[in-house]
Parts: sequence; C-alpha cells; structure tokens
Amino acid sequence: MKPYVQLGESKMSDGTVFSLHKHDGKFYLKYNGFDLMSTALTFSEELLADAGCASLLPGKKTRPKHPNVLIGGLGLGFTLKRTLELIGQPATVEVAELMKPLIEWNRTFLVEHNGPLLEDPRTKITQGDLFDIINSKKRGSYDALLLDIDNTPDDLITAGNARLYSPRFLAKIKEILTPNGCVAYWLSEPAPKFKKCLIKAGFWVEEQSAKPHAKSKRARHCIYVCTRRR
Repeated sequence: MKPYVQLGESKMSDGTVFSLHKHDGKFYLKYNGFDLMSTALTFSEELLADAGCASLLPGKKTRPKHPNVLIGGLGLGFTLKRTLELIGQPATVEVAELMKPLIEWNRTFLVEHNGPLLEDPRTKITQGDLFDIINSKKRGSYDALLLDIDNTPDDLITAGNARLYSPRFLAKIKEILTPNGCVAYWLSEPAPKFKKCLIKAGFWVEEQSAKPHAKSKRARHCIYVCTRRR
C-alpha cells in the first residue's frame, strides 16, 4: 500500500490545522485530519465556476468588456482553473485566500496538477480574510463572486466564518455586485434556511444540484446562483 506523504501543514489562530498530503499521485487537503478536498474529486468545484460565470463567457451579449470575478477560497485551485478556462481575455480573476501556506502550496506542489495558475496575468491573489476583503470593496466592483468557504452556514470550517452569512454581510455582497452580477455559493448539501436568508436579502436564488464526480450516481452537493432582484 502506498503511504500518504505530508507535504505541508498550517495551524490557524483558532487551532484549526490544515495539511496537504500526496497519495498515489493525488493531492489531499485535510482539515483537522479529515479530508476536505482532493484532486480526485473536482467536479462540483468546477461547476461553481460554470454556474457563476455563465453570463461572462466570450461571445455572450451579457459579457462586460473586462469581467471582474472574485473567488472566495483558493483551495486546490479547481474553481480558479475552470474560471480561467471559461472567462477569456481581458479579465481579472481575484482570489481571496486566508492561508498564506495554501497560496504557496498552489505555487509549488500543486503546479504538478493544475499548472501555474497563479502566474496567469489574469489572476490576482489577495491574501486575507474574505470578510475584510469584501467589506473594503466599492459598489459594483464585481461581475461574479464564487464562494466556496464552508460546507454550509450550519457547518463552518472556522467559527469566525459565521460573519459571512449575516444579513448585513449579504447586503454588502449585493452592493459590490454589478447590476447584472451574481454570487454563486458551493454547498456540501442544500441549506434551506440560508436560501431563505438570501431571498430576504434581495436575491433571486437558483438551486443547482452538483455531483462530486462526473460519473457519480447521486448529486449530493449543490450550488446557489444568486442574482439581484430589481
């Protein structure tokens, strides 16, 4: 049996430990010892880009001259890779990532899997807390927000992420979107209470089922695609 090889580890201020491992040619990001994501299962994270960037594709009448996209959470780079494949040029794809080591792992170890995504001239990496980054933005800053931070608002990766789902923060997200922009949330499973909060915050919400793998029989994950109500 081939062993798991730990490539790196990072401990957050609240004690949460993230670690990167390699096993049989695949990479695994672990959270307090449990698998969070891997290069074996990328399909639903790629669908997040498909759903959130649908109106920004080259040739679409709805595409701005220079789309601006913000991805919340770099992870192993699946959503960033797919967004860059879709978005064309010119464009800016900003990625907000809290963990410095995870950014470095994408620049080093994960280049073997995804290539030099972070060196693409359209990519902008902003290291910091998504809450602070979004609150610093001006009205109409982005055409799309692609957010993959927690499993669900009731199953947070870190306790501090609860701020990301408050009515006040949802109002800020709505403010920084362009009039035709959207915010897309990756969720490990449907979150009806959160869907109601989004509607109350002034969004139309489309719920899309998402398989963990293209050949999976069951779509256990979901994506909420939210557009501003007029």
